[in-house]
Amino acid sequence: MHPDAGRTRAVDPEPRVEAAEGAQEPATRASAGARPATIYDVATMAGVSHQTVSRYLKGYEGIRPETRERVVQALDALDYRPNLTARTLTTGRSHRIGALTHELDQFGPSRIVQGAAAAAREAGYLLDIVTLDMSDARAIAKALSLVRQHDLAGILAFSSTDEMTRAFEAADFKVPVYLGTEEDDAFSDRSELTSVGIPALVGHLAELGHRRVLHVAGPSRWAAARNRARAFEVAVDAHGMRSTGVIHGDWSARSGHEAIAGLPGERLDFTAVVAANDQMALGVMLALAERGLRVPEDVSVTGVDDIPEAAYFSPPLTTLSVDFVEQGRVAFQQLLGRVVGTPPPDAVALPSHLVVRRSTAAAARSLK
Repeated sequence: MHPDAGRTRAVDPEPRVEAAEGAQEPATRASAGARPATIYDVATMAGVSHQTVSRYLKGYEGIRPETRERVVQALDALDYRPNLTARTLTTGRSHRIGALTHELDQFGPSRIVQGAAAAAREAGYLLDIVTLDMSDARAIAKALSLVRQHDLAGILAFSSTDEMTRAFEAADFKVPVYLGTEEDDAFSDRSELTSVGIPALVGHLAELGHRRVLHVAGPSRWAAARNRARAFEVAVDAHGMRSTGVIHGDWSARSGHEAIAGLPGERLDFTAVVAANDQMALGVMLALAERGLRVPEDVSVTGVDDIPEAAYFSPPLTTLSVDFVEQGRVAFQQLLGRVVGTPPPDAVALPSHLVVRRSTAAAARSLK
């Protein structure tokens, strides 16, 4: 998900630049303590001109992929650190980006910020991360006021909840802003952008013969939770299955456990559970075991996110692997386009793919 290549023109092939005889050797990691690397060192190692290195650091897109790769490798090998203060004085433009976020203890939001930070570094920008406490309106207002006092090129405002989205939309930041929030499918005709692969997950269960499925959803104030629940209901209906209900949790394993433990009666009326994230799926599996039910022999369980621990659940969890890091990268590219005045990339579906493990199997015959 990078800016449309059709909108930019690749520069002519960059000739490899040979170091002149007697020229100073470029700095290396080993010698970095004596002399910090410069863009001239980077250019020599990459075999390009220093102007090409400068264009890369400024975020220009018209650089051939093979040339870009050589520059990236040289920057890493030399541990190059741009002097952002000097660049600001020279260009009159800040190279610091403010990233406002919350719920960094959640897998998705934390990976999105990681992706944005990586993209910022590659473009020669520094990402200043500000974590907001969404339960304290005064603290949010104070933090937003403080951010406006700093010399920033732009702001990434990552929001997962309705409350934070409203706070960001009401703020006057005085600089370019990209609001990174999931669009609510109830007001959009492009649900493919936010379903994160739920149709594929439900389709997998349908192929296994499941006909009655329960959904353990995230908190309703999160657009992502509402979208996943809506995608679940649509997919279940499309496959001729029946939803036995939607129970809202708070993304935690505890809430997933409570969703199943709180169900009345001894006999459950579903053969599969689709949890809106992997942590809640973990709690679901424990609660099923406490009720004497086996996963997947009696009930299949799936999650969303593919957190690193998902492969080590007992049994390993069938889930959707979602590329949140790429989402963060695209968010930064969207903002960078507004900062430097270039066309931003088009909105595309968040990359995801189904990861089938041992928590799903053919539906139990008694409840098919």
